[in-house]
Amino acid sequence: MKNRTLVLALALVVLGCEGTSTPAPEAAADAQAFLDSYTPTYQALDYTASKAEWRSNTHIVEGDTTAAYETRRASEARAAFTGSVENIERARALLAHREALTPLQQKQLDKILYVAANNPQTVPDVVKARIKLETELTEKLYGFDYRLDGASVSTNEIDRRLREENDPAARLKAWTASKEVGKVLKDGLARVRDLRNQTVQALGYDDFFAYQVSDYGMTSAEMMDLMRQINRELYPLYRELHTWARYELAARYGATEVPDLLPAHWLPNRWGQDWSALVTVEGADINQGLASWTAEDVVRQAEKFYVSLGFEALPESFYELSSLYPLPPDAGYKKNNHASAWHMDLDRDVRSLMSVEPNADWYETTHHELGHIYYYLAYSTPEVPLLLRRGANRAFHEAVGSLMGLAAMQKPFLGQVGLLPRDASADADVQALLREALNYVVFIPFSTGTMSSFEHDLYTENLPEDQFNRRWWDIVRQYQGIAPPAERGADYADAATKTHIIDDPGQYYDYALSNLLLFQLHDHIARQILRQDPHATNYFGSRAVGDFLRRILSPGATADWRALLRETTGEDLSARPMLAYFEPLMAYLKQQNEGRTYTLPPPEGS
Repeated sequence: MKNRTLVLALALVVLGCEGTSTPAPEAAADAQAFLDSYTPTYQALDYTASKAEWRSNTHIVEGDTTAAYETRRASEARAAFTGSVENIERARALLAHREALTPLQQKQLDKILYVAANNPQTVPDVVKARIKLETELTEKLYGFDYRLDGASVSTNEIDRRLREENDPAARLKAWTASKEVGKVLKDGLARVRDLRNQTVQALGYDDFFAYQVSDYGMTSAEMMDLMRQINRELYPLYRELHTWARYELAARYGATEVPDLLPAHWLPNRWGQDWSALVTVEGADINQGLASWTAEDVVRQAEKFYVSLGFEALPESFYELSSLYPLPPDAGYKKNNHASAWHMDLDRDVRSLMSVEPNADWYETTHHELGHIYYYLAYSTPEVPLLLRRGANRAFHEAVGSLMGLAAMQKPFLGQVGLLPRDASADADVQALLREALNYVVFIPFSTGTMSSFEHDLYTENLPEDQFNRRWWDIVRQYQGIAPPAERGADYADAATKTHIIDDPGQYYDYALSNLLLFQLHDHIARQILRQDPHATNYFGSRAVGDFLRRILSPGATADWRALLRETTGEDLSARPMLAYFEPLMAYLKQQNEGRTYTLPPPEGS
């Protein structure tokens, strides 16, 4: 009877009779039958596509189109299945009896429709064109030949010069070189924007930005309101940091006048999103300790950190299949230069793509990326359906990675692993707080303002191609108080130099939310579990911390993210813990800035 009913329901749906569907008592059984059929096919196609994408990101050979072809073919096969009219209509028909389904069935069917909207086969030509163009843009982005003084340079080298070079002219050369890739990507960004919008509009979304935001259960307007609220709450602290940096860098680079806006090439990051390299904390520089480490030591130590909390050792396949270290100069190929974690088969095949070197930046980044890996492993269990093996929301994944990066940089832990003297002061000294604020607080206007506003305008407002660069720099000035070193014309697309614009689009607010979440989680761990000062914690060896983290990680996307946050920390999403963490810094900054002129534009909506 069940099979006959399912066949009849499917036949009626295909004929367009969506009002006639499976009787409610059998809906749960039919939904499970559909899910049991859909899931293994999806896993196999997704795994094939992930392996093709992995090769496209780790073995880029100029002029070789084989990897791009294989990636495009695998992505098209996955898209043809996930976006098929039959799967869309079956999921819709089953969800018509939502009240008769289990919560897990509802979530899985909702996820099927969400994934389908990214590549619906109701517009197959649009989906194919988008996949082809996205593959081409990824290769152009990561295969780009950056040139400095006539020679090829890596992005690691450009970043090193921006961190360490004291000659403004040399800094300007490095910064300018980092932006050349935008010109190559500009036209493609305009075309892929149109294709991304068209794919999701086929299933009723207003635009691609609205589609991505909907994964949080929010509208675009609600998300942008939240971004502006976060920016306003952190604005007083950022204004102090902005003022301090203007005067500090003007003196450092011998400027005759202090500029109202920070020249972009003065800053130690290509996009001005992290200024922490401006401050060296006496007795807290771990680069000297790392000088005796190998790149593999950095990765193995990060693994030990998680194992000490009660997590399993990484699968040996992680080390065999990942791409963890810089390519040798004579490799003959290039790879993606942006650190990332990959859940290849939504089960045990987990990998990371990095270029680890034994320095402080990669030490922190490695702990961050392994946070993603351990999140994958925590919810890859029989209790979590494969379709729900995701973070509680996308921001949770970034929050956990950043949390572990923060924890790994705190003095008591650094003393334990031998990167600082064991008797190093664990006080919340102002220079250490300043350095952290130049990372975490400075990131807020970039993530809530610059990136989120640009992508909103790109997709929701259909920003014209000839206005890409002007709009980008208008937003950068408004939110970050940064100006380009010289006029940047319409032939540039400086926004496109940020990799997420190309290969992780419409989601940068994830990082803003993750920053709030990370301080919320860290505050709870420090105060409620370890009973330690949040500025001087040592998670290492605490099974209680591990148990707390597993409560957050192991449900994957089976739990509502708001409820999970309340249940684990006792409060809703809030900027309070982040502001509390940096409260001791405010008095110092106001003292430093006494008599100085504040020039940061007021926050939007103030």
